[in-house]
Amino acid sequence: MAYFKIFLVVLALVTIALFGLAISILLKKDGKFPNIHIGSNKHMKEKGITCAQSFDKIEQAKVKKKLSFKELNIIEEVKGGC
Repeated sequence: MAYFKIFLVVLALVTIALFGLAISILLKKDGKFPNIHIGSNKHMKEKGITCAQSFDKIEQAKVKKKLSFKELNIIEEVKGGC
């Protein structure tokens, strides 16, 4: 029975929190969730910090430019063995 009371208290607190979020979204001018993505944060951009996905795309593009598939050898030559 004690677990049921704790469950009801937790459920009530979560419900109040969700209603609080919903009300704050409804009363705001734009009515949207705040954008907390690192890539769109002005202060992070000033410091040169990007999100991991954007950083990975930039680095892969750099490597792709450096790769030369003309010099790539798939078959290795084996000397003196099977």
